[in-house]
Amino acid sequence: MSVRHLILDRDGVLNYDAPPGSYIREPAEFRWLPGALEALALLRRAGVRLSVATNQSGVGRGVMSLAQLAAVHARMQEEAGASGAALDAVLYCPHAPAERCPCRKPEPGLITAAIDRSGICPGDTLVVGDDQRDLEAARRAGVAAALVRTGKGRRTEEQMRDNAVPAYDDLLQLARAIAWVSHDHT
Repeated sequence: MSVRHLILDRDGVLNYDAPPGSYIREPAEFRWLPGALEALALLRRAGVRLSVATNQSGVGRGVMSLAQLAAVHARMQEEAGASGAALDAVLYCPHAPAERCPCRKPEPGLITAAIDRSGICPGDTLVVGDDQRDLEAARRAGVAAALVRTGKGRRTEEQMRDNAVPAYDDLLQLARAIAWVSHDHT
């Protein structure tokens, strides 16, 4: 598969997850996972478009404001850009699960919005996540998916009945595989 567009979950894929029951509410709480910035820079150099699609129900639950979320994402984008890993789009669903929003993963809304915004066809797009809901959103959107074992990924892999989804130790391992293919080493 040729990958021209990666749609990445945020928490557990790019950065450390907040402790259970809490949220990353301030820029200082956003901490990159080891190798994540290097992975994004490698993908960028390989010509891959980078989108982030993340559920952020802390907003809908009243735990954090949209301004706080924007500040977290501004830091994430600034640090990614400074590392040669500029993000093309950051999409989020701020709704609580009870709102049944069509953009909240596992619904496909964020994935289809990222694809529409990128102008790259679903066949050249890969969704990367650490949770079953990321993989399900990709499936519902008709897009290939990959699992990373960071965040909730190891637990998700143990629970998966369908092993058709490739799994990687982390985003850097996945990025190296994509960059290898994109340099015509097939």
